[in-house]
Amino acid sequence: MRLGLVLGYSGKQITLPMDLVKTAEDLGYDSLWTAEAYGSDAVSPAAWILAQTTKIRVGTAIMQIPARTPAMAAMTAMTMAQLSNGRFILGLGASGPQVIEGWHGEPYGKPLSRTREYIEIIRKIMAREGAVTYEGHHYQLPYQGEGSVGLGKPLKSILAADTDIPIYTASITPGGLRAAAELADGVFPVWMDPEQFNIFEPHFNEGFAKAGGGKSLKDFDIAPFVTVILGDDMEQCQWPVRAQLALYIGGMGARGKNFYHDYATTLGYGEAANTIQDLYLDGKKDEAMAAVPEELIDAVALVGCKERITERVERWKVAGAKGHVGSMLIGTNQPEAVELMAELIL
Repeated sequence: MRLGLVLGYSGKQITLPMDLVKTAEDLGYDSLWTAEAYGSDAVSPAAWILAQTTKIRVGTAIMQIPARTPAMAAMTAMTMAQLSNGRFILGLGASGPQVIEGWHGEPYGKPLSRTREYIEIIRKIMAREGAVTYEGHHYQLPYQGEGSVGLGKPLKSILAADTDIPIYTASITPGGLRAAAELADGVFPVWMDPEQFNIFEPHFNEGFAKAGGGKSLKDFDIAPFVTVILGDDMEQCQWPVRAQLALYIGGMGARGKNFYHDYATTLGYGEAANTIQDLYLDGKKDEAMAAVPEELIDAVALVGCKERITERVERWKVAGAKGHVGSMLIGTNQPEAVELMAELIL
């Protein structure tokens, strides 16, 4: 099982914890991950980090699919891979309707078919086997629809072919998990309970079967985000996890259209998810955070003193040995937590 370090979103002023990045690289972490919402983008920080490191891989978790054409995403990934000697990972995601329609001004409908077309085009571009043409619902190459001047021509990337760039997708829905297993090299199931792989397994198996060629977990990286907070005050350690879970379950979407609420329900916390969402959408964010069950926090995160984390990490090791977790993507700003996870896992 590999370790990655998640750097998360920017605030008003973007800063990158380069000391922590270099500590992770020195300790043998496999990867670092940048993000984007509607502040800083994910690619610029990834390039900055790659320029100042030599061994660790850097990926995007995630680049928003509707924010870039498939060709632009392929150009970016191939450029980053060449500049970094093959250390770039292309992490993609559909994001959500509030951001995509509200920020990017793009339609959100049919995110699964859009993801499929997007990855298929990217792989064609990266393979460089010929000029790229594509006829899909969302993308047509060359474009000949409304507004076209009719002068588009099939093109082939100027850059050398590179089919080794890993592609990951962010997915938690059954359809998204199937598509990830079929089309991608890995998946971010946001946070997960390593003892509940059964909720993913049938969807992965369907996707692997559709991919063919004997694809299986051996060829696929399951890479959840795992918040790690080291300290003696349990309530204080739990609070950032409560805040994150309340935001996602309660605020990332509307009633009846929140994938994270549905995911928490699938994990067995449906009643709590309803309460969290009701409180959050009513503006009672502190109460929503307080309503996050301790059992859910313990299922998906590692919090507490060194001895407690050492004990709780065993369930992740078991999942890693079974191939149910390929990479733990650690979310923390504590150097001591980064060091402890290296000591326990690597």
